[in-house]
Amino acid sequence: MVAAEPYARNLSFSSAYNFRDVGGYAGLDGRTVRWRQLFRADSLHRLKGDDWQTFAGLGVRTVVDLRRAFEIEIHGRVPKADGLRYVNPVLEHIDWKDVPHPDGIQHDRWLADRYLNFLDDGRVGLSTSLSVIADPAAAPVVVHCLAGKDRTGVVCALTLALLGVSDEDIAEDYSLTETAMASLTEYLRVHDPEAIEGNDHMFDSPRGAMLLFLADVRTLHGSVEKYVRQIGVSAEQVLAMREHLLTDN
Repeated sequence: MVAAEPYARNLSFSSAYNFRDVGGYAGLDGRTVRWRQLFRADSLHRLKGDDWQTFAGLGVRTVVDLRRAFEIEIHGRVPKADGLRYVNPVLEHIDWKDVPHPDGIQHDRWLADRYLNFLDDGRVGLSTSLSVIADPAAAPVVVHCLAGKDRTGVVCALTLALLGVSDEDIAEDYSLTETAMASLTEYLRVHDPEAIEGNDHMFDSPRGAMLLFLADVRTLHGSVEKYVRQIGVSAEQVLAMREHLLTDN
């Protein structure tokens, strides 16, 4: 169940297409994920003018940029500002362009397998990202990659799972990217057409893919919490995450 929304989940920017608050979802022990403490987004390198003022008004203290060095070199990064901490815990993974997507393959399964690869190759980046999110002094935090769909989606899914949010609500949050991707892909067709051509299968976010991924995490690792402990996130950090990202009873 999703609680009533006192804030807008989707934030309006002219130069960021997939900027959302992940608050408001029902979590552990009847508590709710706090609003305006954790955001997810596509790349923030385009923020300027009115968009920058809107961003500054959110009071974000920490930006977690999951992109690789070459992506940052090509596109740039969020502008520097006093009081804004920038962290770049690269989430390593197999380049998707090197992974075939044969005709007839179940697309949800193909995407879920890509996310499972993040759990293996991106362990360091995931551990660092979750550790930052767990730190109350870092909040409010915004997590982003290039499109805010896959790497960002997995970090946010693991976080919400640790907070006790249901798989159904996590998958629904993930699927909200579908609408945002229409505007982002139009932008890319003009400014970076090579990112789009022949890669349509990389730009959707079906609920089924996230549901498969979460089920696979439990099959392979026992639970999301057991997985994050394996990659170096401590029980104390998980508790701290729950304490500051969940409302009081």
